[in-house]
Amino acid sequence: MRKRALRITSGLGGTLALLALTPNVGFAQELTPEEVQAVLDNLWVFIAGILVFFMQAGFALVEAGLTRAKNVVNIFAKNMADAVIGILAFFATGYAFAFGGGGDWIGTENFLLTGYDDYSAIDGGLSPATTFFFQAVFAATAVTIASGAMAERTKFSAYLLFSAVMCAFIYPVVVHWTWGGGLIANMSIGDAVYSDFAGSAIVHMTGGVAALTGAIFLGPRLGKYGPDGKPRAIPGHNIPFAILGLFIRWLGWFGFNPGSELAADQYVMSVGVNTMLAAAAGALLATVTIWLKAGKPDLAMIGNGALAGLVAITAPCGTVDPLPAVIIGGVGGVLVVFSVLFFDSVRVDDPVGAISVHGVVGIWGTLSIGLFAKYDDAFLGREDAGLFYGGGFDQLAMQLVMVVIIAVWVAATTAILFGIIKATIGLRVSAEEETQGLDVLEHGLQGYATETANTGA
Repeated sequence: MRKRALRITSGLGGTLALLALTPNVGFAQELTPEEVQAVLDNLWVFIAGILVFFMQAGFALVEAGLTRAKNVVNIFAKNMADAVIGILAFFATGYAFAFGGGGDWIGTENFLLTGYDDYSAIDGGLSPATTFFFQAVFAATAVTIASGAMAERTKFSAYLLFSAVMCAFIYPVVVHWTWGGGLIANMSIGDAVYSDFAGSAIVHMTGGVAALTGAIFLGPRLGKYGPDGKPRAIPGHNIPFAILGLFIRWLGWFGFNPGSELAADQYVMSVGVNTMLAAAAGALLATVTIWLKAGKPDLAMIGNGALAGLVAITAPCGTVDPLPAVIIGGVGGVLVVFSVLFFDSVRVDDPVGAISVHGVVGIWGTLSIGLFAKYDDAFLGREDAGLFYGGGFDQLAMQLVMVVIIAVWVAATTAILFGIIKATIGLRVSAEEETQGLDVLEHGLQGYATETANTGA
């Protein structure tokens, strides 16, 4: 059976890597294959975490490119806040709530990363430092998803509060119920247990549901809908920004998914191949779909198609062969087009399509395991669990239960949070501020200089 496991790697390259990373180890000291492997595992997960962190730049560019120039400073400020406040909030309470023991509902240990005998110890796996680093950048990603759907009309102070609570409590509870061994991890339907390799539901759907709740509480941007209720196009100011951001996020996904193997083993590359193929299929099918629907290959929608393919494959990337990965990503690309058009039609204003890319397609990616799962990875405990491989409906039902539980939790908690913010400090900027742009009135800066400084020359 194909399982998550530490793989023993030996040879000169691994030995040299170990010696480079542990200068206190002399050449005379005998190194075991397990020690070499442990260092390689930690090094790989650290590198993967760096790639995931770099996705913040991609999010910022995509969001800025698909919105108006008068709000570009605000866009970048929110994405920076997600990295700064989000990671600190996860450090203070989030990691403990997620992984700190405590039973089914919530973790209760290791607040502020206390409680470790040796924070850097490697005992046949990942050190506490490596684990925290990797999980913290995931938390920052989860909250950043919502930023795009709330763009161009959210108070910066309100967004800071949302980011902090999301990373300190709401998202960590989802993690505790799943990767932390809590509520959902302890459920089963027949032979099926939950599966979400890198977070189609845990990360992306969580962010997508928060994005939907935020967009509903905020309401649409001024001028987005005409008197007849029909949506009006509000073009982004810099499509090259958006596409550059797409490629940065695509690159980061090779840390997101293969890094979630949590080991430098022989399965990392198969996860990487599935990730690459799904993104390409998502972009292609989104191209075909929007071309047929609108008569033109909308580049922004094509970019969202690639992202949809990546979101879709995030859950099943460790359980499927390449051809199903193409199918899963392609379906994601089709779904995102129709989803964006749907939310526009019901007056849910999402400037970047975050609800569709991460929320709707995140659901599809999670459910796809119940159809296509072949290998025993991502916590399945058995091979051929997918319906199309003779596994029956149990796995699909279990995936659906997970989706419902997470969606209800995130929708309820974010609705309470946005309701409190709206009733206290306020959630939305004034009409004047929205019209003039958030950059100058919220931050005192312009994203693009309109005049040259008077140098006296």
